[in-house]
Amino acid sequence: MFNIEEELKKLPGKPGVYVMRDKDDNIIYVGKAISLKNRVRSYFRKTNKTERIKKMVSLIDHFEYIVVDNEAEALILECNLIKKNRPKFNVLLKDDKTYPYIKIDVKSEYPNVFITRKLVNDGAKYFGPYANPGAAKEMLDFIKQKYKIRQCKNFKSTTRACLNYHIKRCLAPCVGYVTPEEYRKQIDEIIDLLEGKTDKIIKELEIEMQKASESLDFEKAAELRDRRLAIERVSEKQKVSNISENNIDVIGLYKSEIEVCIEIFFVRGSKMIGREHYFFKELKDMEDSEILTGFIKQYYLDNPNIPSKIMLREELPEKDIIEQWLSTILGKKVELKSPKKGEKLRFVEMAENNAKVTLENKEKDKSEILMELKEVLKMDKLPRKIETYDISNISGQFMVAAMCVMEDGIIKKNLSRRFKIKTVLTQDDPKCMEEVVTRRLAHSLESATEQEKKGFGKLPDVIFADGGITQIRAIKTAISKYEGQKLYIRVFGMVKNDKHQTRALIDENRQEIPISENLMNLITKFQDTVHDTAISYHRKLREQSITHSELDDIKGIGEAKKKALLKHFGSVEKIKHATKEELMQVKGITEELAEKMSQ
Repeated sequence: MFNIEEELKKLPGKPGVYVMRDKDDNIIYVGKAISLKNRVRSYFRKTNKTERIKKMVSLIDHFEYIVVDNEAEALILECNLIKKNRPKFNVLLKDDKTYPYIKIDVKSEYPNVFITRKLVNDGAKYFGPYANPGAAKEMLDFIKQKYKIRQCKNFKSTTRACLNYHIKRCLAPCVGYVTPEEYRKQIDEIIDLLEGKTDKIIKELEIEMQKASESLDFEKAAELRDRRLAIERVSEKQKVSNISENNIDVIGLYKSEIEVCIEIFFVRGSKMIGREHYFFKELKDMEDSEILTGFIKQYYLDNPNIPSKIMLREELPEKDIIEQWLSTILGKKVELKSPKKGEKLRFVEMAENNAKVTLENKEKDKSEILMELKEVLKMDKLPRKIETYDISNISGQFMVAAMCVMEDGIIKKNLSRRFKIKTVLTQDDPKCMEEVVTRRLAHSLESATEQEKKGFGKLPDVIFADGGITQIRAIKTAISKYEGQKLYIRVFGMVKNDKHQTRALIDENRQEIPISENLMNLITKFQDTVHDTAISYHRKLREQSITHSELDDIKGIGEAKKKALLKHFGSVEKIKHATKEELMQVKGITEELAEKMSQ
């Protein structure tokens, strides 16, 4: 039995990381401290806690801690534990969206330039992120048009140059028409372009133009002129202010009653080369400095694009240790600045204003969808949680179902659930639907543990059936089994047209409910998501059955032992005819298992 009061007395006054766990041993919070004794005790002694901290402390069943040598080590360990365990009460940077970057594999003899969504510490240079994927493609297309770089994915020496060489889009390094040094000049210029150093490029191009003209190489001079004009146009698009910093990230934060938005501007050479935003829920009672601290630790943990300066409104309590940590990663000094006046403050305000606009637009779009749904479904309250179900089988074989969830107008793929049909033995989709919805409701209403209930969350306001009136009636039958619970869940069917798109919704009286094109697109996507989830699960079970063998039916024979047996004997048929002694020659096959297999 873990006695919190007794364990608090044992805490050392040394730096380290503490891990808070609930009664189910789930990690709910990870923090670091210069003094573990003082920091951890404060959670249980402090009276003026925020609602968030009060809730967290109420769930703490036990805690553990790791002592380290200094605060810098504690910070790194804290970041890694948060990333690995994603505790619910930490500020969590979600990975569900990935922006494109332009990558240059500078370690290659003849580097390629391409778009990627994965940041890897592989020595390559990454530029971005581009919040608009079209902007990344536009920039890459510009580079390919203006620079004669290789465009092949797998570079190898050959005896014939490809078409790109003949149309003057490549210098053909594959056949040795250009030296690595000459090719690298282009790459260096592209790097300058992506870093926003366009003034430097333009000056160098003007010098090269002059030399080409003096040498009467007018074709080359015209090519350089066209490149200079194109780069000047790109430069004008990138400029956002006359800020004098060369390599900075500017972070702005805005809070609403529901969410927090953090917006980042990436500025290189006085030009904004990209921007990015993140949303966080349930943080409104946290201090801005605490939110920004948590965000910065996670955002820059594995990020190869650490700038020399990070500008933000708040002066962070952990400023010095974060600067030390980031400087160690980058290999040169990194500063966190909180400007008080002038152009730098104006730029932070610009990031904050953009965070506000981004969040307001998101909430506006979301509220408009919810309001429209409320009106067309004639509901008294907003349909904040909607679930939809689909059944998949082939002639009654491998019968499965899928559930998908839409919360506040957004389809949440991570909340999808899959079911094997257990009680229906023949092909009967309505009966399958009734079984699945009954089981789903039981998870929220009858589950013995809180963990089981959390797996499905709160009950939906609405259920959409992937089908017509028979599916609606099946779902209503499932709901009626819990009449004593006074459930108020509306049910509607999704009717498709000849093109397999949602044409309309219908109610339990077979009345069609017309919907706008915007709503139709959303519901079609919702319907496609649940259909794809059901089909993929059905396909997985079918494929597993094909690879199933008699060995899978023997208790004690897992995947490793099955592979060892097949490798030793070559086939299931030979295993069936092997003696007990021969079976025991295979590693892991005991006498007991061999007897089972010989029967």
